Amino acid sequence: MSEPTTGDATPPPTKHELEAEVARSRAELGDTLDQLVTRLSPSYQASQLARSTKQAAADVGSFVTGGGLPDAEPRRSRNAKILLGAVAAGLALATFVVVRAVRR
Repeated sequence: MSEPTTGDATPPPTKHELEAEVARSRAELGDTLDQLVTRLSPSYQASQLARSTKQAAADVGSFVTGGGLPDAEPRRSRNAKILLGAVAAGLALATFVVVRAVRR
């Protein structure tokens, strides 16, 4: 077996350096957990859904008035298309119910 070379090796970390690294790691872990708890909370999810729905409604309004769908952000374009489809399906269902009620 070959002997490890000591010329290129860095000195082992001191006790204080290790303690500082552990403290930094704990702080980072705490921050990460706080972010996850926030992102998974129902109120945060509801606010995100409300924000994206409002944005989709604004995008649909722009589309209807001739502004087109947002090309720069595919997610916004997709959300606007979903909202347009839901509105069309709702209108079709309402029309079906009214026509059926009139025929009776």
